[in-house]
Amino acid sequence: MTAFRHDFHPTSLREYDIRGVIGKTLSGADAFAIGRCFGSIVVKEGGKKVAVGYDGRLSSPELEKQLVAGLVACGLEVARVGCGPTPMLYFASYELKADGAVMVTGSHNPPDYNGFKMMLGKKPFFGAQILEIGRMAAAGDVVAEASGSSTQVDVSDAYIARMLKDYDGGDRALNVVWDPGNGSGAEITKRLVAKLPGKHTVINGEIDGRFPNHHPDPTVLKNLEQIIAEVKKQGADLGIAFDGDADRIGAVDGEGNMLFGDQLLVVLARDVLKAHPGGTIIADVKASQVLFDEVAKAGGTPLMWKTGHSLIKAKMAETKSPLAGEMSGHIFFNDKWYGFDDAPYSAIRLLGIIARASESLAQMRDALPKVINTPELRFDCPDERKFGVIQEVKARLAASGAQVDDVDGVRVLTEDGWWLLRASNTQAVLVARAEAKTEEGLDRLKALLAEQVEASGLAAPDFSGENAGH
Repeated sequence: MTAFRHDFHPTSLREYDIRGVIGKTLSGADAFAIGRCFGSIVVKEGGKKVAVGYDGRLSSPELEKQLVAGLVACGLEVARVGCGPTPMLYFASYELKADGAVMVTGSHNPPDYNGFKMMLGKKPFFGAQILEIGRMAAAGDVVAEASGSSTQVDVSDAYIARMLKDYDGGDRALNVVWDPGNGSGAEITKRLVAKLPGKHTVINGEIDGRFPNHHPDPTVLKNLEQIIAEVKKQGADLGIAFDGDADRIGAVDGEGNMLFGDQLLVVLARDVLKAHPGGTIIADVKASQVLFDEVAKAGGTPLMWKTGHSLIKAKMAETKSPLAGEMSGHIFFNDKWYGFDDAPYSAIRLLGIIARASESLAQMRDALPKVINTPELRFDCPDERKFGVIQEVKARLAASGAQVDDVDGVRVLTEDGWWLLRASNTQAVLVARAEAKTEEGLDRLKALLAEQVEASGLAAPDFSGENAGH
């Protein structure tokens, strides 16, 4: 029996996942170590089975192979579900009654990145748990080597059938354009839409880890240019786009306008609240005030929470929330579904709403109150300084009597609207955003934000980019 110990690159262990650049900060040896350490945690908790999946990146098959070897060396039974979307792996963990799940994915990052997302039991594995993997690897603190097993399991038919079960749009023939962005959700998308009524066009429908057509992040307008052009060309009802591992959704209405994550959540929340009157609808601190106001108007209980898919999932379980979402396009259905972020499933629910509605998605978007906001601005701040800056700003705001929500950074409410400053959990940056009803109000909010950042000795964020109507 060989002794095991391993050191990870210090930048690879993140708040929500393990992530790095292949050949620089992430390797096959890291994948084996993750299997060995995560597997040990599963075994110590009495678990026997782990489900594993991987995305379409060129480096993913080798990382998956090494990960599985590490899990098997812990004596575990590994169910390998193959290449597909991250939510299909989450689904597999329920379907196969697994005690843990690991997805090899670089999500929406550039092609040379990759990483790992994990579940322990039915809960997200994040934060201190990820740091514990680093400690265990460095100390060689793993269970004794044993002989486990691995089997290939295809859950794709079951996943597609289960999603279709919740399609409630009847036989109305919608015209929909889909863009899985050459990501790992591409094959599932093609198979899913073949079973839906209406006309469905899939662009960038081949899994290609080089992402030859555009970067796989559907929350950036530039990445939606292709789908917008196709929606307009076809006169389609809407367009739906996914990120690289299909756990984030983007949407375009029939006029080619992008819907932001919070706008999409308004449409979904109104529908879900019919079955869950008074239900708690969760959104992250970057979401528009319009969302929280519209949820309340629809009879729901809006809850602003911390950014981060793992943090949102944990809060949903605590509050029994039927629906949650983030500006980044993570949408979580606990109504009829399992509470994890799933873009194809969210798309099915959205299509059902549109098919049953007398108004179009464009009309729903146009009817929302108009506000003007900055894009999400990220600016450099050393890791060791970023949380200190937030504390300094918070102290100054408290002294001035400002109206502040400090659930994640500071979100400051004024008569003009609100501004936000928070520390990123995954990068050496601060994140800023502001929203107002008028351009003049937005200028005042930007000035207040800049003043606070400069008071902590940093250069103010560059607000020269275009503001977005919302």
